[in-house]
Amino acid sequence: MGTKSTSGKPTTRRYSPEEKARAVRLVRQLRKELGTTHGTVQRVADQIGCGVESLRTWVKQADIDEGVELGLTTVEAKRIKELEQENRELRRANDLLKRASAFFAAELDRPLK
Repeated sequence: MGTKSTSGKPTTRRYSPEEKARAVRLVRQLRKELGTTHGTVQRVADQIGCGVESLRTWVKQADIDEGVELGLTTVEAKRIKELEQENRELRRANDLLKRASAFFAAELDRPLK
């Protein structure tokens, strides 16, 4: 799954949702087989070649999305991001309208020649 550049530094790699789901399933399966959570993420990460913290994050988010843990679900996080973007756009538009109204109000106050 993971890749390394020729300089020895890890490259940024995007994993598909299918790859992430497979990795999460492997962690859960190993946890069930061993009866423990200790070291399972590290073992699966080494096996499939992804980062340990990336895999740990995927497992935690999957647990949140499935209601096993408390937290912000992926759907909720996406909706918040969309609303924040819309809010920024509306603030920009509102600022532009304020500037335009101030400009035209100043034009009306000027004496005619």
